[in-house]
Formats: sequence, structure tokens, C-alpha cells
Amino acid sequence: MPYQNSNQERRRFLKLLAGASAIGLMPASLPSRAQTRAKVVIVGNGAAGIALANRLVQHLSADQIALVGSRQRHLYQPGQTLVASGLWKVSQVLSTTEQWLPAGIKWHQQNANAFLPAQQQVVLEDGTKLSYDVLVVAMGTQLNYTLIEGMEERLIGQHGIGSVYPGPEGALATDTAFKQFMNKGEGKAIFTLAETPIKCAGAPLKMTFTSLARLEQTGHRQAYDVNFATPFKDRLFSIPVYNDFVMERFGDQGVDIADQKTLIGIDPTNKKAHFSLTATGKTRVEEYDYIHVVPPMSAPDVIKHSDLVWNQGPHKAEWMAADQYTLQHPTFPNVFGIGDVTGIPLSKTAASVKKQVPIVEANLLSYLNDKPLEAEFNGYTSCPLITGFGKAILAEFGYGGKLLPSFPFISPTEETWMAWVMKEKMLLPAYQAMLDGKI
Repeated sequence: MPYQNSNQERRRFLKLLAGASAIGLMPASLPSRAQTRAKVVIVGNGAAGIALANRLVQHLSADQIALVGSRQRHLYQPGQTLVASGLWKVSQVLSTTEQWLPAGIKWHQQNANAFLPAQQQVVLEDGTKLSYDVLVVAMGTQLNYTLIEGMEERLIGQHGIGSVYPGPEGALATDTAFKQFMNKGEGKAIFTLAETPIKCAGAPLKMTFTSLARLEQTGHRQAYDVNFATPFKDRLFSIPVYNDFVMERFGDQGVDIADQKTLIGIDPTNKKAHFSLTATGKTRVEEYDYIHVVPPMSAPDVIKHSDLVWNQGPHKAEWMAADQYTLQHPTFPNVFGIGDVTGIPLSKTAASVKKQVPIVEANLLSYLNDKPLEAEFNGYTSCPLITGFGKAILAEFGYGGKLLPSFPFISPTEETWMAWVMKEKMLLPAYQAMLDGKI
């Protein structure tokens, strides 16, 4: 996978800019306006919930739509790796929830406390019961740091601990912790993966690659010992072509890869990490100077304690049940899931949300009109996999590991400058257009 950086590539990029601008201005194809007074409740006011609300107001009256969620700030989560890598400011990933909401919908500024799908009700934190005709769950993931003994979210930025996931402040604290590590002039860094499905599965790899780039910039890369611990055998990424690339590149860059090795505990005061070794059933304690922690993840507890959770299969008791194609709940047909909360293959990226929103929109309207659910999600996800400063691979794929490139002039298997610029410059405007329901 050679890295391309040429005038020819820049000319291609100008075509990309023109094409992306046009796409941003074109409304996506929309189903006809629904003739119904049905009440739709969307639980979750992150990217998926907001984007869907902005699409649905084009088909339903605003007073038919209710949004549930207490989050006042909106986070551009794909930008958190750039904050944690010292490239962006916190302010670049922050906006307010209110600025993205369509006029006229009811925003319940509290969280769901219980789901009663048999009664078609959602119970809010204050005890209020919201009745619905259709429910959409868009609650995202829960970060289960405490399943790692000794680990708490508040420790990020202290004792050499980093983690890109909680939010922009955590990403900034991760950057601070890594700078302190670099300033020591030597030491051991450990990067980890979780055994569970995680949102943006490429983020731990991006953090490793950008950290390697920063260490190389010191001119003393050889003074730092860099390790990557994966719970899986011979696997850092789920798609073989990208996994092979990362394994080879890590080898070239002197990263010690340890597989079947899971972080189970941290002694922050003494900077010691406890790992479970799957192959032997034993545990190992290792000292570190910096560690990037990827927590186990799941659907929020309120989903796990409800009838909406999977009761069988690989996502049993951990993720919301949904058909991987229609995104409809298998037991309650008037319930749909969208985004990270669902227990389906892939799907836990903003790019997946962009593809899922029109699927749920179309199928929800079909359900209200007593029509077959014909829109199907193909598993599309995208990860601009940063491999260094100024280069990345635009990894796009779907169910079965099928590569699904969007741009014929960007190879899905090669490092390019264009993919880097898309990550750093172009994806935020596209993301904002998605929030507005325009793409």
C-alpha cells in the first residue's frame, strides 16, 4: 500500500472538493409526506437522534416528534482523535444541541429511565411516561471503564493514562499525558483494545499511529518502547486487508504486538497494568509510562435492563436488538434502533449513522403507512485510518467485509494525502450537513 503524494493527487482532490460540495447541497431522495398523526419518540440526542429528527420533520408535523436526552453540548466525536493527537483544539469539536434541533419539536431535556415497549411508553427520569406510536432508540454506547479494576474515567490525564473516548476534555487530557511521556525522553507506552464491540474501531489504531509520528518527531524514537495489546489472535482490525496493513506497518515501526492479551486492571499510582492472557489463562503485570485505555463498551444500562436488549446471539444482554438490514426491532415492530446502540455487525461510526438515518426514515414511514419495509442497510461504515501526519487510508466497507469505496479516484487500500485532508478538513462540514438532514 504505497503512500501517494503528488500533484496528480492534488488535482484529483480538487474534483473531490467539487463533488463533495455538490453533494452537500443536494437533498437526499425522500419518501412522500406521511398522512398520519402518529407520535414518534426519539430517545438519544446525539448525532443519530438529531439527524433523524431533521429528516422526519420533512414528513411529519413538528409536534408529532419528541426528542429525549439531557445532553446540552453536541460533540463531534470523530474529531476527538485529532484533539488527543495535539492537532485540534477542544472548541473545534464542540457545539450546542439546541442549534441543530428542528423548530417545533418537543425536546425533553432529561434521559430515559425505563422502556415499556409492551405499553408503548418511555419513562423519563422524573417519572413522566411518554406514549408513542413509533419509538427510535439512538442512545449510543456506554463506556464501562470500571470493568477494568482500578480504572475510572477521572484518571484520564493522570498517572500516564490516556483514553480518547469519553469526550473532548478527556481527549485533551490524553494529549497532555502523552506530552508528559514524550518529555521524559524515554519509556514504555502500551496501547490496548477491548474484547467488546467498540465505537470507531479504528480509533485505537489511529492513536497508535499518531503517537508513533510524534515520537519520531522527537528524533529519538528508539528510546521509546511501544506495545500494542489485542485480545484477539492475529487481529487488530476486523477487515483482513486493513488488518494485514496495520500488522505489517506496526512491525516496520517497531511496535511490539501482543495478541490474546486483555487489559483487566490498572494500578495507577504505581503505573502497572494487569492483563489476562487468553492462550494460557494466566495474568501478567507490566509497568508502563503511558497507557492508552480502550474500555469495554455496551448499550446503556437502561437498554440492557429492558425488553429491547438482545436475548440471544453474540450480542445477548449487551446491545439493543435490531434487524441488521431494516433496523427494526425483531419483537416490537414499532421500535427501531439506529447508531452505536444496536447489536448488529459493524455500524459504530458516524459514517454508519449517515447511511442508517435514511434507512430508518424510509422504514419508519413505510411502517406508518402499512407498507413493507424495503430500505436495507448494507453495513456501510467508514474509517479514515490515520497512519501518520499527512497520510491516511479511507477505509470503507460493509457487511461481509466487502469494500465499498465512495470515490473512484481514492483507493480504499492505499495511503493518500487526500484521505488525510478529508479527515482533517472535510468530514466536519459533511457531518454538520448530516445533522441538518441534508445528506
